[in-house]
Amino acid sequence: MSGVPLGVLDLVPVPSGSTAARALRNSIDLARNAEAFGYARHWFAEHHLSPGVAGTSPAVVLALTAAATRTIRLGSGAVQLGHRTALSTVEEFGLVDALHPGRLDLGLGRSAGPPRPPAAGGPPPVPAASVAGYAPNGLRIPERFSPAPLWAHPRVALQQRLLNLPGARPQDYDEQVDDVLALLRGAYRTPEGVEAHAVPGEGADVQVWLLGSSGGVSARAAGRNGLRFAANYHVSPATVLEASDAYRAAFEPSAELERPYLTVSADVVVAEDGAAAAELATGYAAWVRSIRSGEGAIPYPTPAQARALPWSDADTALVADRTETRFVGSAREVADRLEVLREATRADELLITTITHDHAARVRSYGLLAREWRRRGHLREP
Repeated sequence: MSGVPLGVLDLVPVPSGSTAARALRNSIDLARNAEAFGYARHWFAEHHLSPGVAGTSPAVVLALTAAATRTIRLGSGAVQLGHRTALSTVEEFGLVDALHPGRLDLGLGRSAGPPRPPAAGGPPPVPAASVAGYAPNGLRIPERFSPAPLWAHPRVALQQRLLNLPGARPQDYDEQVDDVLALLRGAYRTPEGVEAHAVPGEGADVQVWLLGSSGGVSARAAGRNGLRFAANYHVSPATVLEASDAYRAAFEPSAELERPYLTVSADVVVAEDGAAAAELATGYAAWVRSIRSGEGAIPYPTPAQARALPWSDADTALVADRTETRFVGSAREVADRLEVLREATRADELLITTITHDHAARVRSYGLLAREWRRRGHLREP
């Protein structure tokens, strides 16, 4: 195995006691460091109504970051298409590409909300093999997390109401992806033959990725269109093999790609030794609980604050799949587990998301991992 690049997935986390402004400055600083460490790309997630996350608009954040970096690819992980139109998305990225050509990744996701039923006659997800909670090579595949209680939370309905225009009907995701591609290529036509040209946007030199957590519509759309795909082990570790297998099963070669191209995300914390890494990772369970309970991501707590929070067996069960699939340890230990993830999913790249309360510790985590990954022959020299 050789030449497996690493990327950064950044939620622009807000540590407890800090501010959104400081979180943004931290993320820009992290991108500068990631560029120096040799990371291939730096993506920004989209989240709303979460006090602990400042990344509400990937296009805005990556525009700010593009002005502060030189070579690293920047992108969205992902734009939530359920909250915007294909045209607005293409125009936003077209604006940034006009000043920073050839550096943008347009990562497209659906949106936060319950999954839509599959289209009639669509192929079922491709099942992936796992034995007793583990893939054949030992990758942990936990029980599936059911988000049904979360979708029923009043805050989810509130978010949809605030993000969507009254009475608006969400467009079918496959249609939106088709529209994005047509607008980028200058090939958009209405059924009546009327052309639309997104300027800026048309002809923009961007890579289009689709992101998904299962073997559903996103994986199949990425394959059908011959696009790059990102599978989310850090969000839904139970379905990562299903997602990667469904993408490959649906893949059709395109002008951009002759074969499938996959990146897989992982939650990671690296320190000089396992004990130090575990201490840095202490706030993670409470942070995930806040998301899955429906209140929205809390400001990321210090280890001491996290230990002082009330905790129950039900809380442990709520976050178990995420905590037991987070890679925490020394650089060598974490790199070993990333090798297992890459082997199980056959990923072409890996996408690393690291959150700690202390910004310097977060930067150091990415640096230690990059050094070890380069030692194994995967990363280019910065």
